[in-house]
Amino acid sequence: MHCSSPKMVCETKIVADEHEAIPGTKKDSIIVSSSQMWTSSSSPSLGAHESKAEKRNETVFIREFERSDHEEVRRIFNEGIMERIPNSAFRGIKQQSRTQCIYALFTVMCYVMTKSFTLTFCMPFILMGARYYYSRNAILNYLDCALHTDMADIEAYYMKSTGSCFWVAVLQGQVVGIVAAQGREDDNTVELRRMSVDSRFRGKGIAKALGRRVLEFAMLNNYSAVVLGTTAVKMAAHKLYESLGFRRVGDTEDYTLPGMTRSPLERLFFQIRYSRYRLQLHEE
Repeated sequence: MHCSSPKMVCETKIVADEHEAIPGTKKDSIIVSSSQMWTSSSSPSLGAHESKAEKRNETVFIREFERSDHEEVRRIFNEGIMERIPNSAFRGIKQQSRTQCIYALFTVMCYVMTKSFTLTFCMPFILMGARYYYSRNAILNYLDCALHTDMADIEAYYMKSTGSCFWVAVLQGQVVGIVAAQGREDDNTVELRRMSVDSRFRGKGIAKALGRRVLEFAMLNNYSAVVLGTTAVKMAAHKLYESLGFRRVGDTEDYTLPGMTRSPLERLFFQIRYSRYRLQLHEE
């Protein structure tokens, strides 16, 4: 499959969905400028030695991407993308009242044309199966496009590009989360991209700490705002952005993911909402 230049396609939009990560406050998580360390608070009932040991075990270091991280980064990114398939196919329909009406009409038409209760009963399952099939195809095409553009060479795309960077969250020596920042000179903003957390380590505030690292980067580099776009279906992701200070500035109801064919059947069985967020740091 042919993809355009990495500067033109494969925008962000895959994020962590854990909701336990959301309530963290400044006293729950700390980002230290050079070391990029986030520490979760410990229980006051623990003994001094146990408390110190637990803090060491729960300390998440956020550092810049290194070449040796590439395999784990791609694994976490791939896992986050694949989670989008059932979310888009099944949970996403709750946000699409027009699609619900169309599917209901198909079910009624099935009964009118066939007079078969069995076939009519099966129609919703057939429609949802088609949604899963087309969601899977669209998202796998998006994944393929991403893995052949910016995620194919993170060093070249983010680490060597002025105004951009890529970080990993490390817990007990293991990469457990990722996030990127891409500077945009045309409007002096930085885009938060590619945020994802390993599903085994969610609920520890890692996503929030990664988001704060991008905000710190934007402030240190004197950007006027941080922007992002997301197709996340779960409300937890949106609450995460709001907890970081982002404000929703717009929605596109039928967004076209990079790699989509936009065939009539794909448009019928795969729709996805794209939400834009902005956090203004200072006036331009």
